[in-house]
Amino acid sequence: MATKILIIRFSSIGDIVLTSPVVRCLKKQLPQTEIHFLTKEKHENLLQANPYIDRIHLLKSNLTELVQQLQQEDYDYIVDLHHNLRSQFIKRNLRKKTFTLQKLNIKKWLLVTFKINILPKLHIVDRMMATVATLGIKNDLQGLDHFIPEKENYPLDNLPDKFRKGYVALVLAGTYYTKRLPAEKHLELIHQTDVRYILLGGKNELKLAQQIEVHAPGRVFNLCHKLSLNQSASLVRDARLVVANDTGLMHIAAAFQKKVLSIWGSTTPNLGMTPYLPNPHSQMQKVDGLSCQPCSKIGRQYCPKKHFRCMLAHDTAEMAHWIKLNF
Repeated sequence: MATKILIIRFSSIGDIVLTSPVVRCLKKQLPQTEIHFLTKEKHENLLQANPYIDRIHLLKSNLTELVQQLQQEDYDYIVDLHHNLRSQFIKRNLRKKTFTLQKLNIKKWLLVTFKINILPKLHIVDRMMATVATLGIKNDLQGLDHFIPEKENYPLDNLPDKFRKGYVALVLAGTYYTKRLPAEKHLELIHQTDVRYILLGGKNELKLAQQIEVHAPGRVFNLCHKLSLNQSASLVRDARLVVANDTGLMHIAAAFQKKVLSIWGSTTPNLGMTPYLPNPHSQMQKVDGLSCQPCSKIGRQYCPKKHFRCMLAHDTAEMAHWIKLNF
């Protein structure tokens, strides 16, 4: 009889992608294992094409009803990679052997509040893999996965002619303002290079994309808020290079082994959420020497110091040099 495992991870796009090595290793290293994944309804499209997941369960409005459905599955193990009040409620009611990620919230708070860094020098993926180590699971070091349903691949024939010869995927998205590089910095970068850029992002980045589009005619193709996440992911996969803020498409780019220039603002690589096992030509771009950085572990909607140096002081000449070298 198959071993049944429920994996719980609710939060962001990037967080879901970062769980993929745990999913793959559990499925491949434990014979006859059935993997179920519980996440938010809006993240279902991230997991639908994953061949290592047997069933997806979705958190909607009624948590008690969800628990009743999960009780029918009779799991052998629960792997809680979220560790919040909702996941604790689920574990308490399912009453199965559980493996839970340690979130290190106090250590993160010390880093953000007092700039005291006692966090382990471990990527979040390695910490999640350690969560299932007692099951005999080892990290296969094959990096991240992201699987795109065939129907959601963006047709490259739909691109303007000049973009079909190669482009940089410029990811404007970022959950919070302080994680998004401003328009003037993007334009500095664009005007120092002789390549084409496809602008990717959602509704929150529409104004930013339009500002860039107006001042770089013919150099950019604006697809912000026009694509599904997987369509954007397919354009990331097919790009020559990817320039991205600390956001979900950055992790998807790492999954496709793209050369990624990741741009860091109010958050920090020290929190262990950098591109995981990326293409070796990838580079992280961060403004050093700021006593106020990081000001948050997830980003803010404003700069608390009002100078926004963590983004406005980025060296776009250095970024342009990386693009010229790798394109």
